[in-house]
Amino acid sequence: MRAAGGPPGTAPLAERLRPRTLSEVVGQEHLTGSDGAIGRMVAAGQLSSIILWGPPGTGKTTIARLLAEAVGMRFAPLSAVFSGVADLKKVFADAEKMAAAGKRTLLFVDEIHRFNRAQQDGFLPYVERGTVVLVGATTENPSFALNAALLSRAQVLVLHRLDQTAMATLLGRAEEEVGKPLPLTDAAREALTASADGDGRFLLNQVETLFAAGIAEPLDPAALAQLLHRRMPVYDKDRDGHYNLISALHKALRGSDPQAALYYMARMLVAGEEPLYVLRRLVRFASEDVGLADPQALVQCLAAKDAYQFLGSPEGELAIVQACLYLATAPKSNAAYAAQKAAFASARDTGSLAPPANILNAPTKLMKDLGYGAGYEYDHDAEGGFSGADYWPEEMGPQIYYRPTDRGFEKRIAERLAWWDEQRKARG
Repeated sequence: MRAAGGPPGTAPLAERLRPRTLSEVVGQEHLTGSDGAIGRMVAAGQLSSIILWGPPGTGKTTIARLLAEAVGMRFAPLSAVFSGVADLKKVFADAEKMAAAGKRTLLFVDEIHRFNRAQQDGFLPYVERGTVVLVGATTENPSFALNAALLSRAQVLVLHRLDQTAMATLLGRAEEEVGKPLPLTDAAREALTASADGDGRFLLNQVETLFAAGIAEPLDPAALAQLLHRRMPVYDKDRDGHYNLISALHKALRGSDPQAALYYMARMLVAGEEPLYVLRRLVRFASEDVGLADPQALVQCLAAKDAYQFLGSPEGELAIVQACLYLATAPKSNAAYAAQKAAFASARDTGSLAPPANILNAPTKLMKDLGYGAGYEYDHDAEGGFSGADYWPEEMGPQIYYRPTDRGFEKRIAERLAWWDEQRKARG
């Protein structure tokens, strides 16, 4: 049982088990340990402004509160969801009064990313003067969610989703608090922690439901699944989870790992991502990372798009799987992608250089008199169907943008280009 002085027994289990010292915080030892950033701040008795970035239920609010207690600061919590400019002004006014009385304030702003840029700028003078030490909590990538001025004044600390060891510790504390073991088999116990997806608060809420159900016999995983709803994976279509998973899918495809590619693709689709978005990314990958090493890659992806639109879900999702596997197992080349960037850069740099006159059409007498089309060699009439003519502007000269690899179909392309180069030299 927990020591006296904590929340009453009627409080939710997660609240009753909230850590009372930083040493009780689980899963974030890389920050709270003696060598961690938070541990060093507490040891020095001096806090700097920080942004705690991590998934839900990993201890951000708890760490902020315990930090204030550890260094003897006043704790002022604020939620960006329910607060506006008036609330901020009051908090800052109170902090200035407390500072005049010799008491520093730790201002904790939950979901700080929900404040707009102007509101975030409002923190700056108070942070710079030391009126408050700002501790912000966010589930969103601070690089995108917070403005640069605020980030330059605060250290970003990354919290990890709780691992199996941390979750097991929470289960043990819950059983000690309630005074009896969870009514679960070993397999069901593992399934319970897996269903929480690294969220300690969610895990303890599920545990509280189990204890309240008054279950007589231990549940197996199947019975547990019937009693509890599995937690949906953390995934916001327009936020960090979205970009992390599509990046992981792209990297796994590029690394020719079909198993990992299928996993990340499944993560996205199971979490509710729009299948056509996944297909668009696969089509892009076919051109960017496979290219002419396997020209069929792009055809396969477009066929998968057509099949999905024709069949719908769930039948059409197999076509997405097929396209994913094709890309992962195809020979890779970014030669076309590199050629595009080089050619576009060259086009911007060279402006409006005129092509050589011999390859310009001459639909009028004036143009013919000016030499348009003069000396043009029709390749189909040349030996081998190749004239070897120079097609570059005189002021520029020949360039090389596309450099095929020796992988897949591009190996044949490279051989063909080399043969044409030899013919040009022979005819030059």
